[in-house]
Amino acid sequence: MTSKKDLSERDICTKFITPALEQAGWDVLSQIREEFPLTNGRIIVRGKLHTRAKHKRVDYVLFYKPNIPIAVIEAKDNNHTIGDGMQQGLGYADMLQVPFVFSSNGDGFLFHNKIAVDGIIEREIGLAEFPSSETLWQWWSAHRGLTENQNDLVTQDYYSDGSNKTPRYYQLLAINKTIDAISQGQDRILLVMATGTGKTLTAFQIIWRLWKSKAKKRILYLADRNILIDQTMTNDFKPFGSAMTKIQKRQANKAYEIYLSLYQAVSGTEEEQNIYKQFSPNFFDLIIVDECHRGSAAENSAWRQILEYFSAATQIGMTATPKETREVSNSDYFGEPIYTYSLRQGIDDGFLAPYKVVRIDIDKDLAGWRPDKGMVDKYGNEIEDRIYNQKDFDKTLVLEKRTELVAKKITEFLKQTNRFDKTIVFCDNIDHAERMRQALVNENGDLNAINSKYIMRITGDNEEGKAELDNFIFPESRYPVIAVTSKLMTTGVDAQTCKLIVLDQRIQSMTEFKQIIGRGTRINEDYGKFYFTIIDFKKATELFADPDFDGDPVQIYIPKNPDDSPVPPDEVETDETTGGSTAEGGGEWLTVADGNEPDYVAPVKRYVVANVEVKVVAERVQYFDAHGKLITSSLKDYTRKALAKEFTSLDDFLRRWSSAEKKQAIIDELANEGVFFDALAEEIGRECDPFDWSAMWPGICRR
Repeated sequence: MTSKKDLSERDICTKFITPALEQAGWDVLSQIREEFPLTNGRIIVRGKLHTRAKHKRVDYVLFYKPNIPIAVIEAKDNNHTIGDGMQQGLGYADMLQVPFVFSSNGDGFLFHNKIAVDGIIEREIGLAEFPSSETLWQWWSAHRGLTENQNDLVTQDYYSDGSNKTPRYYQLLAINKTIDAISQGQDRILLVMATGTGKTLTAFQIIWRLWKSKAKKRILYLADRNILIDQTMTNDFKPFGSAMTKIQKRQANKAYEIYLSLYQAVSGTEEEQNIYKQFSPNFFDLIIVDECHRGSAAENSAWRQILEYFSAATQIGMTATPKETREVSNSDYFGEPIYTYSLRQGIDDGFLAPYKVVRIDIDKDLAGWRPDKGMVDKYGNEIEDRIYNQKDFDKTLVLEKRTELVAKKITEFLKQTNRFDKTIVFCDNIDHAERMRQALVNENGDLNAINSKYIMRITGDNEEGKAELDNFIFPESRYPVIAVTSKLMTTGVDAQTCKLIVLDQRIQSMTEFKQIIGRGTRINEDYGKFYFTIIDFKKATELFADPDFDGDPVQIYIPKNPDDSPVPPDEVETDETTGGSTAEGGGEWLTVADGNEPDYVAPVKRYVVANVEVKVVAERVQYFDAHGKLITSSLKDYTRKALAKEFTSLDDFLRRWSSAEKKQAIIDELANEGVFFDALAEEIGRECDPFDWSAMWPGICRR
């Protein structure tokens, strides 16, 4: 007869824990989720290799309603004590922010009640004493002081397509915290969620629950790009069906319940342009402002006027980058965020792509440049005699050879990785973007001859370029491959397969920097997109050191010699084809129709110099470990330290290595700690088997 101590953890769950839950009245189909995934596991990158760290998965999450997690259970086999899983369970409960935690080995439960009123936080209970879902919910409702009306709103189900797919844990938190705040009468709410973490899906579920419960009957969703509105209507908001409309052509049809609109479509300087005033101030019950770091945060913005006109409505601001300056404040209007899910959290959880940074410093950017006395530019204009530096380049002074060098370095990188990796090049202004397009065309004449859309300038003033934006975004579309832009693509562009972002733009704004980085953070495993690379020509990535930045790169590479390739040595692979931000200089802003962000228009006085040589002076590399921390030692030293944590000596390692079937498990375990032997072999300068320890261990792993 099989002893309970011979049973696996899964057997303990099946034979003891699940039956105890069913006996207590929990519904297996709607309330009990076994092996519930919390994270995907951080993507760890070494050179061109990647793996995932261990994901987090809870043995049980118990839901009062499908949208309301209320408890977690951590199970162990019967060789553990009843409480051995408690600390692990408490960690999961903190992530889900639930008040009840249980640990079990099949003999009973250790029950941790974070909101206990009798002062007894932990106690053991028998298998037959497990509390019902109604009991736990009554305790939690009483703790939160929910009234009957509030309870009806808080427990309203979210939308389900029948697939039993649950929003990610942080999306559940954002949705539920928003609903809770509204149920308690809060009418200004700010949600901060990193780009690529599903803000639109979160907004949809918030609206759905408020709409279905009739707490909010008429709802306005505002965004700042036509493409965002159209994608939202056909994707996440599709279940609203005939109840939904898009405000366009300045017509206000009041027969709908869900309205989507561009900020620009309902605002204007003339009274007759202000379509929003065709609605009464009390018409909308709820307004959701997507990308609220934009004009809605400024007191004198036309967009802000819309919010103030509908001041009686509950208003929710959503952004990846809340703006806090002397002139502009999101928190001043919406209040402090009720929930934040940062870029760093998204990368750590494995929901967002990590990135590597190639820093390339150009001599004239660092040292500046001064013209000879009386020197004229290529158009015969005498150049003002002063020192020009990085903030002048491509604004008041153009060094054509600098543009050519940047284009050459970008092309080198793509030729040594993959020339069909989707790439966005950020320039200072439209004129700079056009010159960069020309330089890239000259560097990539072979592929441009095959398809002239290989490189496209996509800026607010260019209809041909804007028409190709969808094709750049869609993974199935091969062309365009390289998009050269200035302001238009800094936000709201869901480029899932973008693998390279080039910064030749002087960025002084943390908000804009985060938005640009966000263009590459989405993961698309079907197309091999697990991480992306940033090539930085204008020191924009120095903003990584800003305490307000919340996502670290996995590595930074700066070549040692001016003529070195911009690709780290372990990145090169052969493919089938290889064989602004701040308005400097007295310019003005051009407002572009159709919901597009303004682009910087160059000042009239700009010198163009064709014959000044420029060169690269520095490129270097830094690695980051599995936890996103900077590795200051060499990869060799890091490997030695990582192995020393796992094995006390060579003999200890050989004992664990002796079983052949465990070899891959050990390799995988070390990869989870960021040890990649191909990258290590590259650094030590020889090829060898990872476990040719007669050669490897003495030089690398012996302390």
